[in-house]
Amino acid sequence: MNQPNRGRIIFALMLILFGVYLLALQFFPALRIYQLNESNWPLLIVAAGALVLVGALLTWSPNLMVPAAVIGGIGGILYWQNTTNNWASWAYVWTLIPAFVGVGIFLMHLMQGNLRQAIVAGGAPILVGLAAFLIFASFFGAIGMFGQYWPLLLVLLGVILLAQVFWRRK
Repeated sequence: MNQPNRGRIIFALMLILFGVYLLALQFFPALRIYQLNESNWPLLIVAAGALVLVGALLTWSPNLMVPAAVIGGIGGILYWQNTTNNWASWAYVWTLIPAFVGVGIFLMHLMQGNLRQAIVAGGAPILVGLAAFLIFASFFGAIGMFGQYWPLLLVLLGVILLAQVFWRRK
């Protein structure tokens, strides 16, 4: 199957699933208690990520795993922020986006049947994203477990990046 047809299939599947959801709301009023409102609107973004993921699986398009992970991850962040009303956390929580990319890369290579490449290619952005999250969250006081020693996280991130340079050279 060529690439343009896969895109059309995925878009068509997304339209069908969204239409089924809206029809279900019309014919089964009891489902309306689960209808999205102002308190859980970010679930629409999570659902969009899930739809892209399902489309990737149904059309066997591994490259769609990266946008699926990023969209779903950002939706999860927005859901958490909306639920806790902690919008100021965006100052450090944005650093998780590279980790979402890493998860997508991991899933993409896993879907292609290459576990080693999944770990190598996906693991690096996951580690960098998580390390950056810990650094920024500690700097902004969101996690006090590191106290005055949060700069050690910078040292740890530097060691990880340096080790990757030497590890990939071999």
